[in-house]
Amino acid sequence: MAAADQAPKADPLPEIPGEGPAGLRLAEPGQRLLARIVDTLVVGLPVIMVLREVVPAGDVEIAAPPAVAGLLLLYEWVQLVLWGRTLGKRVAGIHVVPSPPHAVSQGPESDGEAIASAPLGVGRSLLRSAVYALPIAARPVPVFGLIAGLLWVGNAALMYEGTWRQALHDRLSGTVVVRRGAA
Repeated sequence: MAAADQAPKADPLPEIPGEGPAGLRLAEPGQRLLARIVDTLVVGLPVIMVLREVVPAGDVEIAAPPAVAGLLLLYEWVQLVLWGRTLGKRVAGIHVVPSPPHAVSQGPESDGEAIASAPLGVGRSLLRSAVYALPIAARPVPVFGLIAGLLWVGNAALMYEGTWRQALHDRLSGTVVVRRGAA
């Protein structure tokens, strides 16, 4: 065996499928997608229905993305502050917690139970919600719309890189998404 084959990896995958560091049961990408779909429908459908009634037909495509983004940001931010999960995350059986380097430790080492019950806080919840929602608002602007689309692809791809399954909005806000009863 070559020496390169024996060298430890800098960011090893968890040994137990779906279990991350500190014993957290990480949310599966499919669970996260289900939660996003539910949340987008809960916010997006009513907004589109109202806009179709009050905005001229040609302007709905321009007015809808910023309106949906603003309400999605507010919807997600408030629920993450209060409960650490949105309606969609409840349906999918997942919630958002601070990642262990950002979690408040109750002892010399953070354990999964302490992390899973740690509140996100107002700032962390707002940052996480904004990083996801703001590209939606930029969609009607031609160049920004293209950049927003690329950002979404990159955001989703980051979940498959690293041990924590963190998308961009998780990495920037210091959060991780776990299954309910994560510890």
